[in-house]
Amino acid sequence: MFKNSYNVVGVMSGTSLDGIDLAYIHFTIDNGKWSFKIDQCETIPYPIEWLNKLKIAVGFSKEELIELNQNYTAFLGETIRSFLDKNWITDLDAVCSHGHTILHQPQNGFTLQIGNLPEIAQFVGTTVVCDFRVQDVQLGGQGAPLVPIGDRILFPDFDYCLNLGGFSNVSFENDGKRIAFDISPVNTVLNFYANQLGFEYDDQGAIARSGKIDKELLSVLNALDFYQKPFPKSLGFEFVKASAYAKIVNCVTNISALIVFTKEGNYILSLAILMAVFNIIGSFIGSSLALKKGNGFVRIIFLIIVSIMILKYGYDVLKVYFTG
Repeated sequence: MFKNSYNVVGVMSGTSLDGIDLAYIHFTIDNGKWSFKIDQCETIPYPIEWLNKLKIAVGFSKEELIELNQNYTAFLGETIRSFLDKNWITDLDAVCSHGHTILHQPQNGFTLQIGNLPEIAQFVGTTVVCDFRVQDVQLGGQGAPLVPIGDRILFPDFDYCLNLGGFSNVSFENDGKRIAFDISPVNTVLNFYANQLGFEYDDQGAIARSGKIDKELLSVLNALDFYQKPFPKSLGFEFVKASAYAKIVNCVTNISALIVFTKEGNYILSLAILMAVFNIIGSFIGSSLALKKGNGFVRIIFLIIVSIMILKYGYDVLKVYFTG
């Protein structure tokens, strides 16, 4: 039955793998115009064991995917139930859950979002709407991007709606039709290399901003077949693994060198700075004592003490470095 207002909880896990996003939202429609208000929202970071599984699940066997789907459905259902209980949410029309995309091959009529098994309704304890992409792909669609209809009805004053996540996508009006398509990988690639540098992600783009554009590599990437295709079109992690990473592989050596420089350089630099500071302080105090006492041996003794302190600090630093 059509209503003028709806209370829903939306649940999303994107290919950026930064966590499970949950939002309690009130939708209203007045004179044909939709509006919304976000009442509660939260991102639940993935536990490390789930993060590691989801990163490599694109290579799982059929049997492994079945087991993963069952376990993730239970995990996601319990996470949603916890969010509802914590925020005392009871007056719901539905929980709308996307699940997490593992495989996306619309060219083969196939897409897989885990966490959408019927059991999820039992964990959540209310009406659940899910598995949004499958039917569209089976009918010849791309199944992605997922939100062009939402862009149209909620943000009609914008010429374009651009999303930057694991992939980038755009939606816009063209001759009365809503057009939407994926543009390129974003955080699926950026996070991969940020992880190798010891960061969860490139916060505020600081790492990227400090670099220089490799025009040769950019030209190679821009020549990928996907960018030459007309819309509709969409991307999955399979593309990143098979095409994007393969083209960037020539940069891996430089990335590895940067990892070594960043990790070891920080320790060496801190040691060097500390040694210089201790040496300056030691020289100043030792010289002052020697002048007051009239004995140069005082300065030597003091510098020996400072050297022992430096060695002790260096041992502690290297111990941390080699043991992680």
